[in-house]
Amino acid sequence: MKILITGIKGYFGQILSRILEESYSVYGLGREHTDYNLDLSVGVPNNFIDFDTVVHAAARAHITPRTEAENEAFFNVNVKGTKNLLKGLEQATTLPQSFVFISSVAAYGLEHGTNIDENYPLKANDPYGLSKIQAEQVVEEWCKKHNVICSILRLPLLVGTNPPGNLGVMIKEIKRGYYFNISGGKARKSMVIAEDVARIIPKVATVGGVYNLTDGYHPTFKELSQHIAKQFGRKENLNMPYWIAKLLAIFGDMTVSFPVNSKKITKITSDLTFNDTKARKLLGWNPQKVVDNFQIELKNYRSQ
Repeated sequence: MKILITGIKGYFGQILSRILEESYSVYGLGREHTDYNLDLSVGVPNNFIDFDTVVHAAARAHITPRTEAENEAFFNVNVKGTKNLLKGLEQATTLPQSFVFISSVAAYGLEHGTNIDENYPLKANDPYGLSKIQAEQVVEEWCKKHNVICSILRLPLLVGTNPPGNLGVMIKEIKRGYYFNISGGKARKSMVIAEDVARIIPKVATVGGVYNLTDGYHPTFKELSQHIAKQFGRKENLNMPYWIAKLLAIFGDMTVSFPVNSKKITKITSDLTFNDTKARKLLGWNPQKVVDNFQIELKNYRSQ
């Protein structure tokens, strides 16, 4: 079986390629040093071989846009890039049998809630969430038109070695002793180990459908931060009472560059969990519990 992975040099793409290469012929598309070197936001691939499955993991994420140009970049990469990929696939001799799109729970547009399943309406109004909604629609319409098995994976926080984004920042702060849980860190958040997602993709590619994937446990900030701290030889993380956090947030609301504001505090102290029952029933999804199995590559943090 031949599988194309877009965004193969990205965080998840690298994990996915390593897992799939154990059993399949894997080809990669990225901006450089891949089988197909191309920025999908500005070009259409024109030399694809015939693939059995395509996993579209290329995306723009992990930044907070501050300008209109940065807002537009989400749509150029996540929507226009998806359209360009599909145009390129149409030029191959044979279309793929299945297409797997790596989406995000950000498409739901929620900052709090519990047990959200795939039937919940997609209400995101931020550039990232909106771009994922639009990309999902493009993929679903294309797959339906061409009779290709369509799979959409709405992922929460991806956990793995050397993660980017907020989790990467959290790990560095815990290592330095600067990390604070807010109000005891009791809020629960959905997350999933990236390798578990990679291993379920061959199955989902044959079944199709839209799925949330989580570890099913949804650890609290305190549980996650303690698990990380133990790996650095720390017994406990600091805690900031809610009233102090609120005072800092009020100041942050008036200062653009301040790292804390009311919106962030509300997000940190609110539960946000997603239901993955559908994947467990239809795919045999049985992931690892993050706080029992997430391991940091400590050597990468020795000089930080």
